[in-house]
Amino acid sequence: MAKMNLILPAMGEGVIEATINKWLVAEGAVLKEDQPLVEIATDKVDTEIPSPAAGKLVSILAPEGSVAKVGDTIAVIEISDSRQAGEEEKIEKEVARIRETIEETKKEEKEVQDISVTLKSRTPSGKFISPLVKSIVARENISYAELDSLTGTGMDGRITKDDILKLIEKKKKDQGSADSLKKQKAVEAVKKPDVATTGDEIVEMDRVRKLIAENMVLSKKVSAHVTSFIDADVTKLVNWRNSVKDKFLATEGQKLTLTPLFINATAKALYDFPMLNISVDGTKIIKKKNINIGMATALPDGNLIVPVIKNADEKSLTGIARSVNDLAERARSGKLKPDEITGGTFTVTNFGSYNNLSGTPIINQPQVAILGTGAVRKVPAVIETPDGDVIAIRQVMILSLSYDHRVIDGALAGKFLNRLKKILENYSPEEL
Repeated sequence: MAKMNLILPAMGEGVIEATINKWLVAEGAVLKEDQPLVEIATDKVDTEIPSPAAGKLVSILAPEGSVAKVGDTIAVIEISDSRQAGEEEKIEKEVARIRETIEETKKEEKEVQDISVTLKSRTPSGKFISPLVKSIVARENISYAELDSLTGTGMDGRITKDDILKLIEKKKKDQGSADSLKKQKAVEAVKKPDVATTGDEIVEMDRVRKLIAENMVLSKKVSAHVTSFIDADVTKLVNWRNSVKDKFLATEGQKLTLTPLFINATAKALYDFPMLNISVDGTKIIKKKNINIGMATALPDGNLIVPVIKNADEKSLTGIARSVNDLAERARSGKLKPDEITGGTFTVTNFGSYNNLSGTPIINQPQVAILGTGAVRKVPAVIETPDGDVIAIRQVMILSLSYDHRVIDGALAGKFLNRLKKILENYSPEEL
């Protein structure tokens, strides 16, 4: 019998480590190929790693609660000799892929060596700080001098979340009695609700909600948020969708909601206005080659996740509908892959799904803009005709665009919204 190492695979851009949440099988268990082995958690998503081959789980090298780096061996599997050659080839390909990912990450880091210190992407000495670490640093008021004193335990000396948490714990222990007393008095000054007497319930945020909260606060700190609004008469679009949705389901096997139409139109507008399809790195603007649109999706537990439709501008309406339905379904069932929630260049969120007229969405970092679509509603509207103005009942919605005013001015945002409005109002199946 031959043995093969189970390595922690690459799980999307910027992900270099993961926490071992739970082993789904015990040592000595007989395994089937593709059988779920272990649950892991990253800063971006929770997922499962399947068994790469049939065999037996000989040993677990990464216990529950531990942090493993991409490329680490987390378990050893015993397989039959007949499968050895094929499995070794698979392993070699996976290791090569991981190495390529690591090299790309190193290249990206080298390209941003001169990143602006004011945006806290690196310390003055050049140590890289991830978005998650940045949020903790900002919250705990940790200085750059303290960060530079740390020896990072992550890949290539990166400062990890665990490094920061250990620093925070050390700072607490080093505080003098006077500081501790002052802090205690400050805490006592804040009246906490008494559940027993008031009937209030205190619920601890789950891990995903904590990450969402940190990312939202970070986005507000990083980007200069401005939101612009525009009305769009989508009567033609809604009428066409209503007339073909049953046939579309029968011929394509896909439900045709308004969301694919909105995403398709947004991709067309982004193609015309590429400066909204960018990211910011210090004082550098990165113009994205691909148009990858994320769609904010509500989960059954009340949290949000943003799966990404890659190369949305190159897909047909049928292709986008298929991607929207598939990603939404697997998001709600917790079956998304890590690379399906990374790489987004622009985000669309649908306030209208809950009959809300509009909203002011928060930018999904490191993007620079996010589109909010409001509820489509029937309203009386003035229509210009050759014979004069008339009042008619029209299907109207509000589009809201939140954008980073550091790199997008009101004029550019307004032109983008007007272009999107024109695409939606003059809808024809041939154009989308």
